[in-house]
Amino acid sequence: MGKRTLLVSTDPASNIGQVFSLNIGNTIKPIPDVVNLSALEIDPQAAAQQYRENIVAPVRGKLPESIVKGIEEQLSGACTTEIAAFDEFTALLTDRQLRADYDHIVFDTAPTGHTIRLLQLPGAWTNFLDEGKGNASCLGPLSGLQKQREQYKQAVNALADPLQTRLILVARAQAPTLREVARTHQELSDIGLSQQFLVINGEFPEREVGTDRLAKAVWQREQKALAELPDALKSLPIDHVPLKPFNLVGIAALQQLLSDQLPLADIQTPSSLPTDVPDLAALVDELAVDQHGLIMLMGKGGVGKTTLAAAVAVELAQRGFLVHLTTSDPAAHLSETLSGELPSLTVSRIDPRVETERYRQEVLSAKGQHLDAQGRAMLEEDLRSPCTEEIAVFQAFSRVIREAGKKFVVMDTAPTGHTLLLLDATGAYHREVSRQMDSKGVHFTTPMMQLQDPKQTKVLIVTLAEQTPVLEAANLQADLRRAGIEPWAWLINNSLMRSTSTSPLLQQRALNEQQFLAQVTEQHAKRWAVVPLQVEEPVGIIHLQQLCRHQTTKL
Repeated sequence: MGKRTLLVSTDPASNIGQVFSLNIGNTIKPIPDVVNLSALEIDPQAAAQQYRENIVAPVRGKLPESIVKGIEEQLSGACTTEIAAFDEFTALLTDRQLRADYDHIVFDTAPTGHTIRLLQLPGAWTNFLDEGKGNASCLGPLSGLQKQREQYKQAVNALADPLQTRLILVARAQAPTLREVARTHQELSDIGLSQQFLVINGEFPEREVGTDRLAKAVWQREQKALAELPDALKSLPIDHVPLKPFNLVGIAALQQLLSDQLPLADIQTPSSLPTDVPDLAALVDELAVDQHGLIMLMGKGGVGKTTLAAAVAVELAQRGFLVHLTTSDPAAHLSETLSGELPSLTVSRIDPRVETERYRQEVLSAKGQHLDAQGRAMLEEDLRSPCTEEIAVFQAFSRVIREAGKKFVVMDTAPTGHTLLLLDATGAYHREVSRQMDSKGVHFTTPMMQLQDPKQTKVLIVTLAEQTPVLEAANLQADLRRAGIEPWAWLINNSLMRSTSTSPLLQQRALNEQQFLAQVTEQHAKRWAVVPLQVEEPVGIIHLQQLCRHQTTKL
């Protein structure tokens, strides 16, 4: 439309480069063949490295090496990564030259929980600095904040100004997703982001239903969810984007997204597909042999980790094992998915707010009782730092891991980027314990060591048979391997490959899946399973059990 536009990803697991089939990176790059469009991916790791260097460089060579190493270790955790990404985010929001160069800046943000945290940070850091909390008693990552006070104030104003910023909530037409979006809407309103819109994406078109049973079930399920739209969302302007028969990768596909008349894509069907397709029940059979252990489901937001984690936990509990099902996802809805109870199944959630308050009280009780008034005030000041949450969530994560020595612990993790930050904190803790214990010759086991032990931990990567989710899952696997964690299996969820649907739209999407199944089986996964799209929504114990029944269908 002739508007100079910059597309920016703030997602730690960004994939806009994959959508355009380009290596974009951390510098603004024009998109070939699209006049007026440029893109930028904020690289949290690169930003964190630069942030660390800005703090450490002035003291390197001036302080003893042991002290410099200690500072670097303090700056190695996930909080530093979060602050650094936030620093770049606010710099973009307040860059006058950038605003002069572009008519629109479009931010592609991380999944809900991570985005809420990022958008809350300008206010959190501004209050922290305004109240005098950013002084020398705050160690490590906080030491670089004071000089950015004015930038953070401008960022808060820009986000809250409805003439400058609009926020578009994107959801599928699914009841749990819409409930989560309603919560997100309220949280964003509470921090001053009032200019909100809603897009229902990938909605099944009524004209494609016909007489097909699966197509009708999907359409009815979505229409019921939309009819029961939470009250908080009804007042928002709403747009509907229909489900397409092709993958939204490449400029041609993106240009067709908003068109009503779309030709079916030409698909080259791979010739080397396996004939027998493993199912989720087969993987649970293998998991049950160990009789206990940590099972972690990881992947992008929206691929169905919560549902599959609940299905695995229910099946193991039905087989007589003690099972603890938990989540580290700030946007979790485990109780809604289960919609019932089993005697041998316990359910919990690692709630960052609850865990942070628990951690504060523990520290105040242990360290604060013998301090004078000034010392206790300084301790309370440090515990009000936004970075305290990182430590609190990690400690809760560690407690859950310890249970896996006696029972099955099934963890529904947060979407990829948030989970990698948690693993970053786990790694930082491991390095610090190793540094202290190695010199004493003491045997020790850290949570990271347990995650790296395939006898104790099995990571299941959840994806969809689509280009972006598969590429994202492959990147996650590479990140895990760099941390010394080898994924145990891949789960391809909501697949149409087993379907006998007569819907042309679903048939075309089933054909599209085959090339991505081939990628998973031939390039990425040592062990894998396919979970079919269900006619009945997999909510409640009975329907969750259906996901773990052996499938006899062949491709």
